[in-house]
Amino acid sequence: MRRLSLISIVPLLVLFATGEATAHALLDHAEPRVGNKVASPPREVTLSFTQKLEPAFSSVTVTGPTGQRVDAGKARVSGNQMSVSLKGGGTGTYHVNWRVLSVDTHTTDGSFTFQVGP
Repeated sequence: MRRLSLISIVPLLVLFATGEATAHALLDHAEPRVGNKVASPPREVTLSFTQKLEPAFSSVTVTGPTGQRVDAGKARVSGNQMSVSLKGGGTGTYHVNWRVLSVDTHTTDGSFTFQVGP
C-alpha cells in the first residue's frame, strides 16, 4: 500500500516542480517600462512574457493621450516577445492593452500605462 501511494505522488510532485500545473504567459517586462516616463514618443512597444506565445491569438493595442489608437498594424510575435510599431503621439499618458495565448493554451490579458513628456 505504501509503495502504491509513493508511486502516485511522485508524478504530481514532478508536475508542480516544473511549473506546468499553473503555467500562464504573464507579462515579465515591457519597453517602455510599465509606469515609466520617457522624453519622446517611442517608435514601438515591446512586451516580454514568461512563456512563448501563439502569434495568431496574441494582440496588443496602444492608445495615445487623446484616446486614439497609435499602434501601427499587427503585433509581431517572436517566442515570448510581442512588439508593435507606433505612430507619432505627443506628450501625455499612453495606455497599452494586451491579450495573449501561450503555447500551453492559457489566455491572459492586462494593461499598463507609461508617460511621454519632459
